[in-house]
Amino acid sequence: MTDQPIQNCGKCGLCLSVCPVYQVLKQEQASPRARLQLIKAFEKNDLTASPLLKDLVSQCLMCGACKVACPSGINHYAKFMEMRRKMATAQPDPPVIRSLVYLLAKEYRLGMGVGLARFGQRLTPKFLADKYRIGNIPVRRFPKMNPIPFRRTVPGTIPAKGPRRGRVVYFVGCATQYLFDDTGQATVDILTCLGYEVVIPKGQTCCGIPMMFHGAGDRAALNMAANLHALADAVDTGSCDAVIVDCTTCGAALKDEYPALMDTLTRRPDPALSRRRDPSLSEKLDALPPGIHTRIAEKTRDILSFIHDHGQTLDMRPDLTSDKVIYHAPCHTRNSFNAAGTVTDLLTALPCFDYIPVPDSAACCGGGGTFFYEYPQIAAKMMAGKLTHARAAGARYWLTDCPVCRINLHGSLSDIDAMTVAHPVTLISKGLKQ
Repeated sequence: MTDQPIQNCGKCGLCLSVCPVYQVLKQEQASPRARLQLIKAFEKNDLTASPLLKDLVSQCLMCGACKVACPSGINHYAKFMEMRRKMATAQPDPPVIRSLVYLLAKEYRLGMGVGLARFGQRLTPKFLADKYRIGNIPVRRFPKMNPIPFRRTVPGTIPAKGPRRGRVVYFVGCATQYLFDDTGQATVDILTCLGYEVVIPKGQTCCGIPMMFHGAGDRAALNMAANLHALADAVDTGSCDAVIVDCTTCGAALKDEYPALMDTLTRRPDPALSRRRDPSLSEKLDALPPGIHTRIAEKTRDILSFIHDHGQTLDMRPDLTSDKVIYHAPCHTRNSFNAAGTVTDLLTALPCFDYIPVPDSAACCGGGGTFFYEYPQIAAKMMAGKLTHARAAGARYWLTDCPVCRINLHGSLSDIDAMTVAHPVTLISKGLKQ
């Protein structure tokens, strides 16, 4: 079903049943259908931009559940994204958010910011790290920065181990690059053990979704162009079986947002997107191989689904002891890749896991990019039930394939919780017969 106009909203309320923010607040103004009506009024000039309107539009996790549930075929996600862009111009974000967008827009800036954060982590006294919080998360429970950015620790091309089955391109997101190098190394180990040559192109940068969430579509477009150029040669040169992501938010950018943004830039040119930040954007896009964004989108696969489909030959250690694990399904894994069931099938099948289902594994944790920072009280209510069920399960590991969810889950646990939050690939990698 193609995207339908807001006028097609029948106000049926199905979106209320899947919206995690509405489930907490139980207020009509927090519902997806209410946001659609606010956007319609704004477009008709019946409403003007205001701090309240911006807050109502921003009080959304951008999880995409309403889009999936809508019987009228309305793409809430795209309409909310566009409205955020308009609000960012009329009602700028606070300095902390603007600074984050500024850093993410250029890889060298992000690297410098991470370097300063790494230095700050080493110097921050324990009493301050215990006292101060980012949203609900104590500073001391934030992950340590990688000593060296992940892509600098691995070659650009990593050969398959054993007989070569194919070739994949690995898009390494910011979190793996700067925070969770264990995820990156495990992903490479698994893919090469499956018989795939792994190509990690130079020139990758932030996928752009965090910037788009905060209305900076112009800056996101530049990142999109950079990433498409970085991936183009690797995808079009020789065989490419898949473009692998270890984060389904990055995957949603490559699979869904890049084609949509390219359509906006080429068919319905918007001066704010194409000229305001960089006059050369049009030239950068024109220099891309025709249709590369479509080819990349079609080949984009999340690592866990790829393992599920190709992992029959995984050689696991015979002395392997399975660990009790529970799983939190990130929003983009569920709603963009429709892969939550595939992941739980994988956790059930592999001998390294003793998988324990929990009632709310598919419930949003409240991370949502910067949502846990901007709306900590709502995020805390979302997390409360998940913590109760997680603790009751008695698992050793709480697994998730989203880095923001990983930060939020780990940060919400206490020091006495005997549970480690990790990406599933780290346990799969440890169980391989190397």
